[in-house]
Amino acid sequence: MSPLLSCIIIVLTALLSVGLTGFLFYLIIKHYFDNQQNARMLEMKIDERRETLRVVSPIRLQAYERMVLFMERISPSSLVMRCYRPGMDAVQLRSALTSDIRREWEHNLSQQVYMSNEAWAKIRTAKEEMLSLVNNSAQAIPADATPDTLAGVIFATMAKDRNPIDEAVEFLKAEIKEHFE
Repeated sequence: MSPLLSCIIIVLTALLSVGLTGFLFYLIIKHYFDNQQNARMLEMKIDERRETLRVVSPIRLQAYERMVLFMERISPSSLVMRCYRPGMDAVQLRSALTSDIRREWEHNLSQQVYMSNEAWAKIRTAKEEMLSLVNNSAQAIPADATPDTLAGVIFATMAKDRNPIDEAVEFLKAEIKEHFE
């Protein structure tokens, strides 16, 4: 073999070795920097999530608090005491009770954005059952009945049936514990 050919083979072998080593070095460095970039991106996402939770968590908690207050405000004892006015008849009391439930509901509709679908469904069901309770109680008494009679039927029905208000509040409390403790 000629010395020139040997020299060319040695040079080509050296170039191939250097090229292969360089390529492997490039792959290792690229992998390292990709991992570093991914770690930084993940850390930024975690920080962003943490910041979002820091801002949103109090708002969500406030939404749950407002809906527990809503449940309390539409409970029969609170509702009747707030809506009853001297000189009312049962028809007027019924109207005041249903109007107040609907007004409270409309005032709190935006809170559903911060709550689970299940929690919102429990709240909506409790509200609908309270409206039904008031309307069914009013239909169960004579047209000329006193507001005290209507209130008595409402309280008696709530005492013997399951209480949708308490069920919704218990569900909200459980969800608060799950998410915020």
